[in-house]
Amino acid sequence: MNIVAISAGLGDPSSSHMLAERLATATGADQVRHVELRLVAHELVNALLTRVQSPALAELVEAVVDSDGLVVVSPVFNAQHSGLFKMFFDVLHEGALLDKPVLLAATGGSSRHSLAIDSTMLPLFFYLKAAVVPTSVFAATEDWGHSSSGLDDRIVKAAQELAEMVRLRSGDSLAERVDDDRQPASRLAPAKKAKRADADDFTLSKSFQEMFDAI
Repeated sequence: MNIVAISAGLGDPSSSHMLAERLATATGADQVRHVELRLVAHELVNALLTRVQSPALAELVEAVVDSDGLVVVSPVFNAQHSGLFKMFFDVLHEGALLDKPVLLAATGGSSRHSLAIDSTMLPLFFYLKAAVVPTSVFAATEDWGHSSSGLDDRIVKAAQELAEMVRLRSGDSLAERVDDDRQPASRLAPAKKAKRADADDFTLSKSFQEMFDAI
């Protein structure tokens, strides 16, 4: 399982990056790539201005598209995800995240910012047609270092959901390919022919009254 963990924290160290690391590790993936968007901030601005991606940014976009699933984490500023976070997903080509399993997470100063995931991040990834994991994770400042906060449990639950979604989609894709390979073309042809025959029968041989009654 190949997971790419994207964080949009601005500091070093960054709580968003730390949360992304913990979530990616909890998935049990055998291959994880951690991406801090602050390190490609200039490339993102240039790509939006010129419509040309640097080699480093193009390689990052390719890694995201080729991944089995994503962990995305943004700090919350003014009740929404950061501009740096949005810039990265603005440079992706249309369909890049189609049906891609994605785990949404965010960090903020207090728990009252947790609704930013549902109000701003979720619509973005619905628009990108990603397959969003049911459980999202928000980590407030007070959540760190306190086992009673429930952060550890939320991380494990969300990560397991992402891993399971990846496995299910990988299994479905394999089953579809095997079924398509095993099914001969002659098996599909009669069904298509029968459908055309039914259509011809409906439109040509039946009277107008019969068609009206059928509707």
